[in-house]
Amino acid sequence: MSEITKYKKKNGTTAYKFRTFLGYDEVTGKQVRVSKSGIATKKEALKLLTQAQLEFNNRSFSQYRNLSFKDIYLKWFDQYKLTVKESTYSKTDEHFTLHILPEIGKTKISKLTTVQIQLAINKWFKQSLTRYKRFYNYINRVLTWAYKMQIIENNPADRVILPVNTSQIKTMAENYYDLPELKHFFECLHDMDNSIAEVYFRVLAFTGMRKGESLALLWTDVNFETNQISINKTQSQGEHGRLLVNTPKTPTSIRTVDVDPKTMEILKHWRNEQRKQLLMLGFNATGNNQLVFSNTKNEMFVPTTPRKWLVDTIDRFDLKYITVHGFRRTFATLAFEAGATIKEVQSQLGHKNYKTTMDIYTEVTSKQKKETAQKYANYVNF
Repeated sequence: MSEITKYKKKNGTTAYKFRTFLGYDEVTGKQVRVSKSGIATKKEALKLLTQAQLEFNNRSFSQYRNLSFKDIYLKWFDQYKLTVKESTYSKTDEHFTLHILPEIGKTKISKLTTVQIQLAINKWFKQSLTRYKRFYNYINRVLTWAYKMQIIENNPADRVILPVNTSQIKTMAENYYDLPELKHFFECLHDMDNSIAEVYFRVLAFTGMRKGESLALLWTDVNFETNQISINKTQSQGEHGRLLVNTPKTPTSIRTVDVDPKTMEILKHWRNEQRKQLLMLGFNATGNNQLVFSNTKNEMFVPTTPRKWLVDTIDRFDLKYITVHGFRRTFATLAFEAGATIKEVQSQLGHKNYKTTMDIYTEVTSKQKKETAQKYANYVNF
């Protein structure tokens, strides 16, 4: 509180004084108070009080401007943690720690330039880090916050030009198995003698569910009477790699998917086999919270395990390389080839964005049109 008071000096004359709390020193964290006496008029006292407040505010902003990008990031991150799940802010901090801060963390926030950010983005792009756009977005969010807080006068990230990876666009479009490739993959996977991996990739290929959704799946989510699986949670990672189970990010991801009878029979057989295996390890696998896919400690697999199963199989049999997420695209592609509608596939996959489903549909139908033309040419043959 600020208060201007009138008092009598020893010589009998009157004067004014004030004492006020200005705030906290941003560097030391200590309270900053100021007082002044012997002021001739109340008007002059008010002027001096206002001046002290302005000077403190300006000095506070100046102190922020002398901080590094890393220091500003940490202040932004404290606020960011209040707005997202632990799994989200943990992954964000990982990106900053491993990639962003080593490049620009030591630079004073007031000295950070568009060129420096651009060079960092270009470096990540040349290193084939597919998340370079995400890194840019993180930098931009911190700088936008700093601009709104009046720490910087403009956001240098606004003028950055993002590179376009045309080869990546092509690679992502090919990230799936066609029908012969999928059949061959399962033949090879069977020879790997990894029963849980066989069941796992069967579920992915025949339901289109995401990796995180499949790793969090419980047997209570599987309905053998209706041949359906309820998807209402997903695996994520918290601080220090701690595995978490969260609700999906979007409402459309919460869904019930239909499953073919053969896949359900495979799941039923796996449930019995899992119970035997875990019983030998001392676990009762009949509880309501039993995972469909669990490790030898009857806990969730870490997210890298399915990739290891996949890469081991691909490397051993020299198969076409796709990612675990590629089985989701495989499902969509083969579903369209089998005659499924856009709405049916979108619902099964839980796509929030209609365009995501439409892009796959367009690619499949374009391919089918070319095949139709070639079939005609082969038949007419003149």
